[in-house]
Amino acid sequence: MLGQFKWFLAALLMSVSVATVAQVAGLDAEISATDAYELVTGDKITLIDIRRPEEWRQTGVAQGALRINMLHPKGLQGFAQEVYDAVGGDLNAPIVLICRTGSRTSRLQPILAQAGFTNVKHIPEGTLGNRKKPGWIAQGLPVEPCKDC
Repeated sequence: MLGQFKWFLAALLMSVSVATVAQVAGLDAEISATDAYELVTGDKITLIDIRRPEEWRQTGVAQGALRINMLHPKGLQGFAQEVYDAVGGDLNAPIVLICRTGSRTSRLQPILAQAGFTNVKHIPEGTLGNRKKPGWIAQGLPVEPCKDC
């Protein structure tokens, strides 16, 4: 299965643009920061912070989140492979993405869906919030310092 996933992922990422993936996937699966926190503390989701190491150092990381930089040295294929590995190869595993303001996660969510992940949501307010909603930190949800970033 892993070999087939790698082949499929490589073909997908070489042939489909981000805008096209978003249109094809037609996803708008969102989850609030507070709901995501409840689920991650209950081990019901894999929460993934997709920001860069310097961002993790500046603000810390949402408690319980894995850090997988979307700007992976191997590109989107490398990023998706790390997500795949993080969920033990389970394409149906519940995954929630978080970034700074929700913008990047809203673009990555349909890419992961197109790669075969079936249960990907994102936190639209992100870590720091946006014009519509306060973020993880402003809502008083716990963060962990990133000492090894």
